[in-house]
Amino acid sequence: MEAGERWGGWGREKRNGACPPAEDGEGDVVSPYHRLSQRMQDVTGDRGVLKEVIRAGAGDVVPAEASVLVKFSGYLEHMDRPFDTNCFKKNLRLMKLGEEITLRGMIVGLLTMKRGELARFLFRSPYAFGMTGCPPLIPPNATVLFEIELLDFLDTAESEEFFELTPEQQERFPLQKVLKVTETEREFGNYLFRQKHFMDARERYKRASSVLHRVAAKEDEQTKVDTAKLLVLLNLSITYLKLRHPARALLYGERALELDQKNAKALFRCGQACLSLAEYERARDFLVRAQKEQPFNHDINNELKKLASCYREFKDKEKEMCTRMFSSLSVEEELKTCVCKQRKRPCNSMRFLLLQEQASL
Repeated sequence: MEAGERWGGWGREKRNGACPPAEDGEGDVVSPYHRLSQRMQDVTGDRGVLKEVIRAGAGDVVPAEASVLVKFSGYLEHMDRPFDTNCFKKNLRLMKLGEEITLRGMIVGLLTMKRGELARFLFRSPYAFGMTGCPPLIPPNATVLFEIELLDFLDTAESEEFFELTPEQQERFPLQKVLKVTETEREFGNYLFRQKHFMDARERYKRASSVLHRVAAKEDEQTKVDTAKLLVLLNLSITYLKLRHPARALLYGERALELDQKNAKALFRCGQACLSLAEYERARDFLVRAQKEQPFNHDINNELKKLASCYREFKDKEKEMCTRMFSSLSVEEELKTCVCKQRKRPCNSMRFLLLQEQASL
């Protein structure tokens, strides 16, 4: 539904971007927000934050101190256009509750939401902009409506606390908590990677990698650690490819193969890195091994075609270079012969002059 249609469904005529209040059957004025509030859930118990679910989400609700990825639009009563929205931004970013999201009602509302949920909220003045409002845009004691879509969230509180500890304190953390911290860092890196912030993503992956390489796991727990390490190494490999550092990408790809020799992604990343480094024989070896593991993978098959094309181009250039080199040698030999003849009998023939010019190029 477009913003301009938002209040039209309530059967009221819009005048100059505003909607007049409705009347009840007895002629009393009833505001749109009052009518809406009658069917909404009371979240806070004092009717300070009211909620209506438009589309249900799934999974856990947002924990306190999480970082959230949301779309939102805020509306004043009787107005059909938002006073604030981020719905038209191309690249949304994670925002931390209490730091980058500070509106009291929005924090309360988000803590009731699940991933994928779309909900409508009414925030009374104490949970919105207070007695003074936010002149000149928000009037005093204003009730505001927010539509919020929760795209994703990350519970970063435990991770942030962990990295504030000393290395000695970190070592005393239970393995399950350490793995959770590294998973959070990897997920944060994945989010930054999707936003094309490759340098920032790399730093998140490296933080996770440094923690995992310090873990001293028992024999029966080593598999969990190795699985976590493998995912981070694969992430680092592709990130360095995006940063155009194929040598580093190859290094992390080979480290991943030390954990799993038949991992198709690791073989593929190594093949891509070798192709960028013009190491065609090694690239072919890695990509053929990857294709053996996943014969119908389009990315692997397309990379092999790209390799074949690059190799043909390389060979053609090599052949052309050799031809020029041997052609140059034959010119020099012929020129030497002419020079010898010149010594016996000086000559200014056109052939001799042309050979001198070619030899000087």
